[in-house]
Amino acid sequence: MRTGEGLHSMEKPPMRLALLIVSIILYAFTVEAHDAHSGWSYDLYCCNGDGHTGDCQEIPSSSVRIVPGGYQLTLAPGDHRLITRNHIFKFPQSTTRRSQDSEYHLCLFPDENTPRCFYAPDMSF
Repeated sequence: MRTGEGLHSMEKPPMRLALLIVSIILYAFTVEAHDAHSGWSYDLYCCNGDGHTGDCQEIPSSSVRIVPGGYQLTLAPGDHRLITRNHIFKFPQSTTRRSQDSEYHLCLFPDENTPRCFYAPDMSF
């Protein structure tokens, strides 16, 4: 072994580790929100996962009722992929987000008991 050869080979693993860490950090900052079925993207704060496993999705308009000051959602299993039992959620108009299509959408996170974001179409604003 020549002088310095051992030192050079010892520097490669830390350098590879540093590159791996930088790559992971850069990937974390490029995470994007998943898209609604009609093609627009949910807000990054609202969604987790993707279009197949994510927590945001369109819900039936029949499950939404406009009430004084906002909305009441009455959801049953099948109305949202995460719903396993009946739920009633109320959303004030002030926290409702504007849907980019003519449908209602709900984001649940971290579980079915916790509504994170509700989107309503323009006609409801």
